[in-house]
Amino acid sequence: MTTRDSSSPRVPVIVFDGICVLCNGWVRFLLKHDRAGRYRFAAMQSASGRALLATHGLDPDDPASFLLVDGDNAWTDNDAIGRVLTGLGGMWRLAGVIAWVPRAVRDPLYRWIARNRYRLFGTTACHVPTDEQRARFL
Repeated sequence: MTTRDSSSPRVPVIVFDGICVLCNGWVRFLLKHDRAGRYRFAAMQSASGRALLATHGLDPDDPASFLLVDGDNAWTDNDAIGRVLTGLGGMWRLAGVIAWVPRAVRDPLYRWIARNRYRLFGTTACHVPTDEQRARFL
């Protein structure tokens, strides 16, 4: 999904489910590997996260999608994950192969994991960032 909106942030923002263990693991992974500090984060449960979801046509009360907002563009699901990983640079650019997997395969798989993420991975309190990481969260 790609959309245009003049109110979009000018730095890449990842909107994630703040109570999902898998999603929090993804954020911790990115905090470790995004050495340039390119990405910012907003939990879906926060005012910023809810506003970004709503702006890009996603239901903030039923957050089943991962959202990447980069300037005037937004991506969800597998497209967002692939863009984030390739944006890390280096060997992570190889993640671009995700786009080669047919949507008929990758989209249903993503949606099944998203719908069942609490049952499969559990829930937890939001990730508590260190003082150094705090500036990267909205």
